Amino acid sequence: MSKQDSGASLRIITIIAMMFLYAMISFVTNLAAPVGKIWGASFDDPAQAERMGMLGNLFNFLAYLVMGIPAGNFLAKFGYKKTALTAIFLGFIGISVQWLSGVFDSFYVYLFGALLGGFCVCMLNTVVNPMLNLLGGGGNRGNQLNLVGGTLNSLSGSLTPMLVGAIIGESLAGKQIDDVNVVLYIAMAVFAVVYLVIRLTPIAEPAGAGQQVTYERSPWAFRHLTLGVIAIFFYVGVEVGIPATLISYLTPKLGFAAAGFIAARYWILMLIGRFVGSAIGGKVSSRTMVICVATAAIALMVAAICIGDSIMVKSFVQGSVIEVPLASTLLVLCGLCTSVMWTSIFNMATEGLGKYTAKASGIFMMMVVGGGIVPQIQSLIASHDILFSYIVPIISVAYILFYALVGSKNVNKDIKVD
Repeated sequence: MSKQDSGASLRIITIIAMMFLYAMISFVTNLAAPVGKIWGASFDDPAQAERMGMLGNLFNFLAYLVMGIPAGNFLAKFGYKKTALTAIFLGFIGISVQWLSGVFDSFYVYLFGALLGGFCVCMLNTVVNPMLNLLGGGGNRGNQLNLVGGTLNSLSGSLTPMLVGAIIGESLAGKQIDDVNVVLYIAMAVFAVVYLVIRLTPIAEPAGAGQQVTYERSPWAFRHLTLGVIAIFFYVGVEVGIPATLISYLTPKLGFAAAGFIAARYWILMLIGRFVGSAIGGKVSSRTMVICVATAAIALMVAAICIGDSIMVKSFVQGSVIEVPLASTLLVLCGLCTSVMWTSIFNMATEGLGKYTAKASGIFMMMVVGGGIVPQIQSLIASHDILFSYIVPIISVAYILFYALVGSKNVNKDIKVD
């Protein structure tokens, strides 16, 4: 085999390994909300149950605020493979602690497990996004490769709430954390297998990875990165808040299992959207994608709030046809819109950063804490009016639209990035 063929094979192996990690990210993240809702259901007051149920999600994303910059520094110092292995190990420990929360019947042990799970996905995100962007050569091709990974991420995200919903059943009443032990056992097994796969996989490190690099300036000097960091804060809050609040909206009407089944369609549409996005990503710019989908998302959520429960439509759920609010269908369709936002925002925010990419990725990950904070704010409003609470993601998407239109332009091209 020639040196060129060997390099191409290693590149393909590395890409496949990153795809596996992409799937792991949504698997761990999407466990937080449904497992948290089981704990929340143990509180008698409905408003308190809603807030406490979202705490696990908050702690999962709070980890990004704590771990974002350290993860970027760890990546810059030790390289992609060691960072990925450390993240997977933390994920296994985090899921194990969540299992122990049932053994000790402790909500606080569960929150600690959710925090460790957040450390895991923060580090994995720090690895896979810049790695795939670099393997794709940046620009539209880099974004296209990330969208392919995002497709697997959405597939995993779609299956997780459906699996948990099928195990838990129609109602949360009387449920205990032990009722999802099967899911936690599966998660631990997956982490163990992926750890072995990544450890045995020869991952191509980009030039300079794991070496001492001199930085003349802070990554914050790049305006498009700074504004992109704010955009990702709002985006992750939107991605998590729409389906999580949708489950709360539908559960009193349809039961938890049916609500989870419908909410899973949001992730399925994200899967479809990312598949389509990956097909056209080499030709359509990240900026154009975000402008189109952000505009559509705002329109869908405004329509859902205005329609409310006034219009019901037929929907196929768990083998039977039932009536569901049209508003829920409009919110589910937002999955198509959010599908390409993550990779496109990351692509725009890190374009042209060169050696600053690793540190910038850590900063970027830090603000994923928005996935905990924004839904928590939405849940406070939702305890009074669930549909009106979608004003929070509407405002968030409005900022993302501003970023794509104005804030994503790199005005700091004079800074040396080699």
